[in-house]
Amino acid sequence: MKTFIPSVDPNKQDWYLVDLKGATLGRVAVKVADLLRGKNRPVFTPHLDTGAHVVVVNAADVRVTGNKLQTREYYRYSGYPGGLKTLTMAEMMQRRPEEVFRLAVRRMLPKNRLGRKIYKKLHVYAGPEHPHKAQKPEKLEF
Repeated sequence: MKTFIPSVDPNKQDWYLVDLKGATLGRVAVKVADLLRGKNRPVFTPHLDTGAHVVVVNAADVRVTGNKLQTREYYRYSGYPGGLKTLTMAEMMQRRPEEVFRLAVRRMLPKNRLGRKIYKKLHVYAGPEHPHKAQKPEKLEF
């Protein structure tokens, strides 16, 4: 008996379009992370990139539940003494709304070389416009 290893053709990857207007951040981030890894496909293999490209639009219109806008904090560290910067989720949504969703998905992916490769297939935009119309992404409803 031989183990089946799927062959991955990077030219035949699927493209999906996800609209975040009114969607809950964490619930959609889990589903997008699964699409990026390829967990929705029958040939899913944990050590191979069998996932699809995901284009996410309207990241500025995503919802969060509870008190997260005031209590959730994002940290950056410059490497210098006193260089720790802190932003609340409300501040981050004003400055870079696409980064909130991007970080939520990134933290759900594997923390290794494959996770970094998979993360590059996520395309997030704050508004409804995106430059990936030529790839004809399939619209997904969650």
